[in-house]
Amino acid sequence: MDIPGSLAEQLCLLGYDPRRERVVTGLPFPYLLRAAALTDLLLRGRIADDGGRVRVLTEEAVGDPVLDDLLAALAASPPRTWRHWIGKDRRRTVEAVLDRLEEKRLVRRETRKQLLIFSTRLVRVRDTRVSRRLADRVHGALTGPVSRVDARDAALVALAAAGEVGTVLPSAKRREHRQRIAQLTERSGPASPALRSVVRQARAAYSG
Repeated sequence: MDIPGSLAEQLCLLGYDPRRERVVTGLPFPYLLRAAALTDLLLRGRIADDGGRVRVLTEEAVGDPVLDDLLAALAASPPRTWRHWIGKDRRRTVEAVLDRLEEKRLVRRETRKQLLIFSTRLVRVRDTRVSRRLADRVHGALTGPVSRVDARDAALVALAAAGEVGTVLPSAKRREHRQRIAQLTERSGPASPALRSVVRQARAAYSG
């Protein structure tokens, strides 16, 4: 089965935990997918960084409904910071990404009742070989010659690290490859550092 081209879809699949047999959708997850969509637009030449704010270069559609919806929102707004856009409408982006993955038959969503009162939604990956292939790309970007890592794989690693995707980059591995992750982050644009800041702030607010 082919790997989807969208960074947000790829990162969703990278969150698959084989022990739990589901995608881990914790606190960073909505911010991660939103930052991934922004990075996708950056790499596709639709937006640019303008002094720490997102600037639209062209409103030409990408052909991906998730990215095109975000691009339209960016174009309709005055320039705002990357942190602003990572937080705004993030749950809408999650639903749109999962809809796309379901359409492609890459995931299925299930609702599980707990104590007959609470319900939990689980995201199952239909073909886990796709997640393993993506994990191999992350491993290659961390261990192979940095000059051979293309921009999209650099972004994949940078976003996975900033979004704390523990299934592929647990904290020990992030520490081990700190220097390489920093090199790849420099090549991936402003969304990854902004994501790291947003996640830290969200964790502090949650724990406080």
